[in-house]
Amino acid sequence: MVQLSIVIPAYNEEKRIVKTLQRYTDYFDKELKNQYEIFIVINGCKDNTEGVVKTFAKKHKEVKYKDVGKVNAKGAALIEGFKIVQGDYIGFVDADGATPPHAFHDLYKQIGNNEGVIASRWMKGAVMTPKQPLIRRIASRCFNILVRILFLLPYNDTQTGAKLFKKKALKTILPELGFSQWGFDIDLLYILRRQGYKIKEIPTEWHDDPNSVLKINRAAPEMFLSVIRLRLFYSPLKFVVNIYNRFVDLVLRKGKKA
Repeated sequence: MVQLSIVIPAYNEEKRIVKTLQRYTDYFDKELKNQYEIFIVINGCKDNTEGVVKTFAKKHKEVKYKDVGKVNAKGAALIEGFKIVQGDYIGFVDADGATPPHAFHDLYKQIGNNEGVIASRWMKGAVMTPKQPLIRRIASRCFNILVRILFLLPYNDTQTGAKLFKKKALKTILPELGFSQWGFDIDLLYILRRQGYKIKEIPTEWHDDPNSVLKINRAAPEMFLSVIRLRLFYSPLKFVVNIYNRFVDLVLRKGKKA
């Protein structure tokens, strides 16, 4: 019986994912033995991510994978993984290994009577190395304030890539999940809270990747627009989002024909 399912979305991660998988299997082989699984959702990679994962999985039966083709974003890949895994507890981490395995295990140990538990880089007791540049810290806190105002979510950090949920709660709300870009984590937490599920937040250990491809000057506007779009979706102005989606689909179709 699988107690814990860990989903890892992977897009062009051939250089980092094996190290992450090795650390996680070494740790959980000792802690949970054969009661866990790691499921990698390969998202239309252009490099050899699938090849290195396939080689690793041959030697580690707890590691499974599926190439879901090119999907919209990380959130869409996670949704595909959530549909497949069947652990009593289902969570996810990033392929870069920013969350060490013992920190993810803390989520599992502390979920208690809650339906979910999320890692926070901004609570007292959290450890984040190296210290993020000032501009990223300012952007993160401004984003959090916006989320709190628009969605009344009481969390210090909705965006950390380490979260864990009980199977029943997650599977129940899966059909409602639709936002797969920057708004995915917010959408996930917002839907769970609307359903009355209790989500706990705990301080975590986080090792920021100095080679991260995140460009804050590009990401910040995208994050802002994504949150506004999500808020409109859960309002009487939902039709605005529907019009926007149709417009984007039309533009994309014309682009492919050109």
